[in-house]
Formats: sequence, structure tokens, C-alpha cells
Amino acid sequence: MRRLLHLCFLVGALLSGYSTIAQDRVVTGKVTSSEDGTPLVGVSVQAKGTSRGVNTDATGTYRLSVPDNSTLVFSFIGMITQEIAVGNQTQIDVQLGSNSRELTEVVVTGFGSQIKRDVTGNIAKVDSKKLENIPNPSFEAALQGNAAGVQITQGNGKLGQGISVRVRGTSSISASSQPLYVVDGVPINTQNLSNNTAPTNPIADLNPQDIESLEILKDASAGAIYGARAANGVVLITTKRGKAGKTNVNVGFQYGSSKPTRLRDYMTAEQWLSYFRVAAANTNSTNSLNTIINRSAAGTTPGEATYDWQRAAFQDAPFSQTDLNISGGNEKTKFYISGQYLDQKGILIKNSLERFSGRLNLDHKANNWLSIGMNMSLARTLQNRVSNDNAFSTPMQAVAIPPITPLIDPRTGLISGTPPGTSANFPIYYNPFISAEYSDYKTLVFRNISNVYGQVDFTKWLSFRSELGVDLLNQNENTYYGTQTVRNVSGAANGLGESRYSQVMNYNTNNYFSFNKAIGDLHSITATLGMSYQETRIDGNFVEGQQFPSNAYRQIASAADITGGSSTRTRFSFLSYFLRANYKFADKYLVGLSGRVDGSSRFGNDSKYGFFPAISGGWILSEEKFLQESKALSFLKLRASYGLTGNAEIGNFPALGLWSSSGYAGVAGQSPSQLRNQDLKWETTTQTDIGLDYGILNNRINGEIDYYIKNTNDLLLSVNVPGTAGFPDQVRNVGKMQNKGFEFTLNSQNLVGAFKWTTSLNISNNKNRVVEIDKSPSGEPVPITGGFDQVNRAYPGQPLGAFYMIEYAGVDKANGDALYYRNDTEGDRTTTNDPNEAQRVFVGSPLPTWFGGITNTFSYAGFDLSILFNGQFGNKVYMAGGKFERASGDYFDNHLASELDYWTPENPNASTPQPRLFGANGTAVSSRYLSDASYVRLRNVSVGYTIPKTVLNRLKVDRLRVYFLAQNLLTFTKYTGWDPEVSTDAVSGNIAAGQDFYSAPQAKTLTVGLQIGF
Repeated sequence: MRRLLHLCFLVGALLSGYSTIAQDRVVTGKVTSSEDGTPLVGVSVQAKGTSRGVNTDATGTYRLSVPDNSTLVFSFIGMITQEIAVGNQTQIDVQLGSNSRELTEVVVTGFGSQIKRDVTGNIAKVDSKKLENIPNPSFEAALQGNAAGVQITQGNGKLGQGISVRVRGTSSISASSQPLYVVDGVPINTQNLSNNTAPTNPIADLNPQDIESLEILKDASAGAIYGARAANGVVLITTKRGKAGKTNVNVGFQYGSSKPTRLRDYMTAEQWLSYFRVAAANTNSTNSLNTIINRSAAGTTPGEATYDWQRAAFQDAPFSQTDLNISGGNEKTKFYISGQYLDQKGILIKNSLERFSGRLNLDHKANNWLSIGMNMSLARTLQNRVSNDNAFSTPMQAVAIPPITPLIDPRTGLISGTPPGTSANFPIYYNPFISAEYSDYKTLVFRNISNVYGQVDFTKWLSFRSELGVDLLNQNENTYYGTQTVRNVSGAANGLGESRYSQVMNYNTNNYFSFNKAIGDLHSITATLGMSYQETRIDGNFVEGQQFPSNAYRQIASAADITGGSSTRTRFSFLSYFLRANYKFADKYLVGLSGRVDGSSRFGNDSKYGFFPAISGGWILSEEKFLQESKALSFLKLRASYGLTGNAEIGNFPALGLWSSSGYAGVAGQSPSQLRNQDLKWETTTQTDIGLDYGILNNRINGEIDYYIKNTNDLLLSVNVPGTAGFPDQVRNVGKMQNKGFEFTLNSQNLVGAFKWTTSLNISNNKNRVVEIDKSPSGEPVPITGGFDQVNRAYPGQPLGAFYMIEYAGVDKANGDALYYRNDTEGDRTTTNDPNEAQRVFVGSPLPTWFGGITNTFSYAGFDLSILFNGQFGNKVYMAGGKFERASGDYFDNHLASELDYWTPENPNASTPQPRLFGANGTAVSSRYLSDASYVRLRNVSVGYTIPKTVLNRLKVDRLRVYFLAQNLLTFTKYTGWDPEVSTDAVSGNIAAGQDFYSAPQAKTLTVGLQIGF
């Protein structure tokens, strides 16, 4: 019986084998990109002339039973179709080439990914090539001009300074308008912990060389998976990972130097003396001027030499950077290890940044159903900082000192103005170089951003992933002000020291199921269901001491008198549940649904949870028969989305009734300090987006066109309350705001072949408008003001932060008076020389209406050249320092050389008023100091040469490239200040945009570099 069973089994096997040999053959394989070897998802694999076919899965693999002697057809939109005869093969791996990768590249969407072709939301992607070799401690610089709808403003040229990032405009008045940053699934802390009003940049602790890609989720459909955190956009940062195969070692070296992009033309000593003698004569103030001249000259002959205080504020700014990364692995375990050392000096004296960083990313496939891994980064960043722009101790304010004042006092051999009392009122203003010499302001940050994950694959189409991430930040600020500095002159004797310590412990967990299944040949469904929890705790300690033995002792332990101290603790948490589903029918009809429920500790008990849904759809018209015969049109997709997102980036306890300690005469006590509001809820932004993705000439020309409207409701504002409440104000949901605009992206491969030329262009238009704010009892809007001189205003019908001031009318040709428009009624253009008789009006916006960038890339025979221009248009900047350096002789500050074209009877058509010492002729806060800040900047020029492989083989290296990079090489602008790219909204809030008060210009940087791969 056993032999009979064996015989039956053998006959069955032979018959089965004969059937297979005679009819079918199972073929497996993997489809990858010919450019970088990445798996291609959704490629059609078809047996030619039959109905048999499959699509590649998430790993790019396929399995198909086909008749003998078949020919497999591999095709995908945007890729070059390949046909391969099966023959005797059972495994066929294919690399598909493309005239455009934009449609087939994988885009990270948050808790998952999609191919670009199937995305129904608006996601801008910036890959690692745009981040390579940028000599900037923060990766945001690489986004400038590279992503439509994303406006980056560096603010000023100080290293490590906070950077303003706006995705489709500013969406809030008092809450943060910065996007949410997520690094490998970890929402990271971006809160300013610095006591200095010039904040540090919390993103500066990330090594840009570790970033694989940046995805900016711009519309509600893309961002709603992050719900209450996504009103300002979401920046997803994915770091590099190892790949199976050969271990790769890459080493990079950069060396360079920076200098200011611009120096301004100030008066020489001779010009200053002549100008102020005229100003003094016009107001009979010659005696006062002579006193100032004698004090300022410090015993030297006035006008004998010009002391250039502006140039003295800047320093030589070399930098060096060394990078090392090692990656590789096998099919089970992959790794990526990196390290970087950056040493960079800023263009301002005493400003520098040093960073050590390291990263370890591991991925391990334990078996066919379990994958585990980790990402870990460590960074140590030391910044030597300088004071904020509005502080006398910032180096830029040295330009106020008259050019007749020597930098070194010849009577003492010390910096002018030291020590106190050496010379009364010398120099006439505080010398910021005293602070540079006799004070320290150091910020040391240790940062650990890490996470671990485990993924269980139940089937090929269902998996569960759990992640635990941490963002640990320890920041130490140590400040010392010597006896000679302004802090001590103003009251603290024998030195003042401060030490601040902040610790942020931010952890989160994500747990979600992923479903990805094709149903037959027509239907495909992907879905994500999960929950997320984040908790952040911030602890702070402060201690102050005075009475130091000398400037050689700068630690608090050396202070004889401990004069202050405190400690703080705060925390917040989010609990979220989310769902996303995408459906595709016939490979051309797309529908996406998402929803997220967020609960936050920051809001009242009655409104603690919010629901943020979104819906989107796409129609790939190029798959329709009426367009398939078009030879020119390669791809056309119409998409639309609508959804709701939120903003919770405010203080931690605005909804609670708070009590504070209020001891009296040594007796402990407490008193109420905040009025509660249990109805306080999220700011919510509804966004509508209509877009068109296109490809022409086999996608050699492709891009996107989008129109969007963002309406923000329930703005979080601190509003005045009746005095009977016992409190001056309360945080409430009051007001509305709108942003709307267009985005246009164009990518073209102009020349292909041995000589390649590609162009990438993006142009964005955004119009911001405050719709509604708090109203007074009479029903009138209550304006919100901010910025220097309170010239920025939030008011219905105007852009946020619109400039509101009296309007300058020029110079009276008859007598040299500064004139202002009265504006008593609409259209009134009569003038007056009394600024108190002029009515304030809206005279411009700090927000650009257009911005964008264009990159041209060329390559030939190992040489490569990349040129990036970016710019913005339609915004103005208020030069708050103008009333001192263009003061018509009212103050003793050094004036701009342009003021020499002043009114006299012989020069009635002069551009500036008659100089009058103490005469206040034209110094009123007015549009005289408002300037057009539109600009076009040659942001980056990169030239490189990759050594041929024939040479590399002899050198036993895989890759060797040398390059030269120039950053901020040229700027085209009518702006009369140091730099048009300036903004204080990262410091003073969203209203106070477009402010320039002795802000340092951007740095012009020249770099040479070397990359070696083994």
C-alpha cells in the first residue's frame, strides 16, 4: 500500500511538472529605478498578448504565472516601457529608466507613504541632493526657493538665529505660525528656551547631511493626519538608512569663509563734521555740538582720521566641516552610521557656532513577519551669541558712534568708553565692543532625538507598527557681564553673572495598522488606523550672582553675592486617534479620506477634544481614452481637497484659573493670577485646494498648478475684559483670518544625452487678510499693534502686521521742512510740517505677495553646475533705525552718506530735509523709513567635477568629487538697508514682521569641498 501511494505521488508530480513545462512558468523578480536602485511600486507587469498581469508591491517585487515563450511588458506612467522575453528564466529583475522621476518617486505622507502619481493632496518634496554641501548649520536654508508655497526668511546674519518658515502664509495672530517638524516619526520641540529675545534655532541641532528627504504637507488633505498640529503645515524629515549590499564609506570635507553681503555708505569724519556744523548753525546749537566733538574726539584732532565703526563690527568668518558616514548591510540587517564636526564663525564679532553630531540608524528583519529598528542622533552645539538687535550691546549698533571717535582711546589704550568714568560721556553712546571684550554669552545644547520601532506583518497586505520616540534637550546659558559693560554701569557692581538651565523631555508613541491590498485588476485600497500620544515637560532653573573678584572669574561659584534665583516647570500632552483611507479604481480614479481626533491639555474641559477631517479626490485624465492618443501629453491629473486642521501652539495653561505665590514681608501667600476660560478651544483652519499635475513630451516637462483658500477661525487672542473681573485680560477664541493664493511648479529636461540641462521653477502668490478681530463695546474693531514704534497692526480688511503710520510727503522746496500728508479725509493730499496734524493710514504690508525660485542644473563629462535664484516681491520693511541714521542732524549718530543731499536755498530739490540739530525735522515715525524690500538673490552656485571611474580604479576609491560653492553671491534690490531678507516675527510674534533695527546682513559664503566614497 505504501509503495502504491509513493507511485501515485510520483505520477502526480510528473504530471504536474509536465503541465507546468507544457503550459505555464512562474516568474518572480524585482523592479527598481535605473537612477538610484530604489524599488518601484505599482509597476504593471503584463504577459504580452494575454490578460495575465500583476502590479509590483511595496517592495517593488512581483510574482506571475505566464505561458512558455512569453514576453513580459513592464510599464508605468512616466517610465520607459520595457519588453523582455521569458525564455528559460524564472527570475527577471528589471531597472526602468525615466524621463521624469517625479511621478514614480515615493513620497512620505505621515504614518505611511505613496507614490507621487497616486497622491491627492499637495506635498512638496526636497530630496537629499538639495541639502548636500550647504554651508549652513540649519537645513531650512536649503528650502529657500526650492518648494512652492514655502517662504523662508532667515531674519538676519547671526549664526544659530531663529528662522521664520511660513507654509502658505501666516495663519495666526498670537499662536505660532511655524510648521510642525517631525523627524522619523518624532514631533520635535521648537519652543524658544532662550532668555535672550533673539531665539535660538531648535532645528540647528540636526545634521543636514543625514537627511534623505523633506516632505512639506501643505494642504488639509495631506496634513489632516496630524490634525490639531497641521494648520501651519507639516515638515516630515526622513533620515538616511542603509541598503543591502556593499558597505559604503563616504567622507566629506568643506572649507570656506564668509563676509557680509553688503556694507552701507556712512559719512566720513570730514563729512560728519561739516554736516553737523550746518545742523547746529541752523538751530543755534554750536556750543552743544562743540562739547560733543571734544568728547568724541578723545584728545585726537577731529576729522584727522575716519574711524570705520561699521567694518569693525564684522570679523573674518572662516568655517570648516568634516562629514563621515558608513552604510550597508544585508537582506536581514541594514545600518547607517554618521558623524559630523562643524566649526563656523559668524560675520559679527564674538559670534560663532560649533557642533558635534552623530547618528545610528538600524533596521533588522528578525523573520518573515517581524521587523525591528532604531534611529538615534546625538548632538552637542555650542554657540557664542550676540545680543538681540534692539540691545545697545549688539555689534551692529556701533555704526551710531561718530566717525571722529577712535576705536581705542589714545589716553588709556583701552576700548573707547572703558572703564566707566575714564571720560565723561565718552563715547556719546555705549560702545558695543565693550560687551564683546568684557562679556560672554554662551549657549550649550545637548540634543538626543531617537526612536525605536517594531513592525509585525500579519499578511502581505496588513501590518502593525509601534514606535516610541524621544526628543531630549538640555540647554545651558551662561552669561557674564564685566564691570566695564552696560549692565554693570547701570547698577551691578564688580561683575554680573547669570546661569540658566533648561531641560525638555519630549516623548511620544505612535501605534497604527496599515492595510494595502489590490482587489482584482480594478480596485486598490490602502488605509492607516492608529493612535498617538505625546507628552512634553520643560524644567528651568536660574541663578544670578554679583561681586566677582575680576573678569578672570566668570562662573557663579565665584560671585560673592547671590542676588537672584528661581525654578520653573511646565508640561503639556496630546492624545490622538487617526484614520486615513485611499481608494484607487481602474488606476485612474482616486479618493482619499482622513480624520483625526486630538485631545490637548492646553484647552478647557468643555473643548478639550477636536475633530479634524479631510477629503480629497484625483482623476488621472491621461488614462482616459480621449487623451491616450495625445502624443504631446504624457500625464494629466486633476485633484481637489477640502479639510480642517488646527493650531494649539500657545501657552500651556491659558484655559485654567491660575494662582501664583505672592509672599509679603517674609510671609508666604498666594493670589489669583489668571481668569479661567473653560470654553477655550483650538484655532481651526479650513482649507480648499484645487490642483493640476501635468506631464508633457514623455514627462520631460512636468509640474503642478494649485489654487488654495485657507480660512482660520477662532483665533487665539488675549483680549481685554471688564475691570470688574479683577483681571486685565483673558485668552479667548476671537477673530478670523484668510490666506489664498496660487502655486506654480515647472520641471523640465531641456537637454538630454551627454550634455544635460534641467530647470526647476516654482512661483507662489499668497494674499493674507485679517477678516475679524475683537470688538469694543461700541462694536468697533480693537486693533492689535506690535513691532518697533508700534507701527504694525492687525485690523480687519488688512494683511496681518500691515504698516500703520503717517505718510511722508517729501521736502518743502521753500524752506527745507519735512512734510507729511494730512489724510484728514479719504483722498486728502494736503501737506503739513507738523506730524501731529497728519493722520495715520495703512501704507504697506510686510508680507510678500509673490515669492519663488528657479534652479538650472548642467552636467557634462563629469562636470556639474547648479545655479539657484530666489526672490520675493510686494513686501515692505520698516527701518526702525532710520530715525537715528537719517535724522536730519537731530541726533549725533553717524548718518548715511545719502543725507548729504540736504535742502539749502541753493539746493531746493534735495532728497532730504534741512539738517537741524535738536530740530526733529523729519524724524517722526512715518513712511519715510519704510522701504520696498523686494529682492532677487543668487542664492547658490555650485560647480563640481567627479573624477572618471578609470582614474578611480587606480586610486581604489568608488567616488571622488571636488566642488566649489558660492552662497548669497549677488542680491538685486532697491532696499536701502543692509539686507532685504529681514524679519522679527520669529522674535516678536506674527504681527511684528518686516522690522529692521540694525539687523546683520546675510553672509556671503565661498566654499571648497571634497567628497570621497569607498
